[in-house]
Amino acid sequence: MTEAAPLPARPLTVAAVQATPVPGDVAGNAAAGARLVGRAGGARVVVLPELYLPAYHPPTLAADPAGTDVLADGDGRVDDPRLDPLRAAARDGGSTVVVGAAVRHPDGRRTISALVVDPAGGVRAAYDKQQLWSGERELFDAGRRGATLVVDDWRFGLGICYDGCFPEHGRAAADDQAHGYLCPSGYLAGSAHRRDLYYAARALDNTMYVVFANAVDGADPWRFNGGAAVYDPEGRPLARGADTGEDVLVATLDPAALAATRAAHTMLADRLPDQGLPRTTLRA
Repeated sequence: MTEAAPLPARPLTVAAVQATPVPGDVAGNAAAGARLVGRAGGARVVVLPELYLPAYHPPTLAADPAGTDVLADGDGRVDDPRLDPLRAAARDGGSTVVVGAAVRHPDGRRTISALVVDPAGGVRAAYDKQQLWSGERELFDAGRRGATLVVDDWRFGLGICYDGCFPEHGRAAADDQAHGYLCPSGYLAGSAHRRDLYYAARALDNTMYVVFANAVDGADPWRFNGGAAVYDPEGRPLARGADTGEDVLVATLDPAALAATRAAHTMLADRLPDQGLPRTTLRA
């Protein structure tokens, strides 16, 4: 059984972004990201895609790690002047910005990470992707632990793309009393069915909001399919982008709707602590 967190006192406005960053241009992408944060109109949380700062482009990530990566100190703090436009946008909008990056840690690990830019302009490497997909394992190290971000009194589990394909990852966020799940992602063209199913399912599995950001467009074979969305706790889209074109999808998370869903659908409270003794096998 999962102990429920107290419900937030007030609604919260969030934004899910779909955008086309330029491979290897961290400074230019940060400036473009700042413009997108501005389009969110002061949303308290703005989520940009996976690896947005360097772009999800494995040839560039492999060829120029020094240019594509940001450096984190032992406490996860990032002090990189290329990110100054995002710091300014967060301060100006009173927003917490979650943005994908390639991060180099003091121990030499290189991770696909979610940076959190707070409304005071501070930047931290808040979460490192735990479930690496396919060729990512050749370039990056897997994250070691989950993370929960608190904005006002809303609790958000952090996930990155392939993490959200594993029900256990979203459930770990719910077990840490999450009201929502923030997922910077990079889904390639041709994956729209899975893109639209996984994150809606994570919302319904755990009766929590999901904010899904995604890359969009680009050149084959690294062409992405947009569809950024905000899902309600029953997995219904409150806002969703098209499969092509830059967009900023803004929605309001409502604590009353969260309470009503959790009262009607009590999976978190009803879940067994385990699935019992060894399974019975029947042969017909």
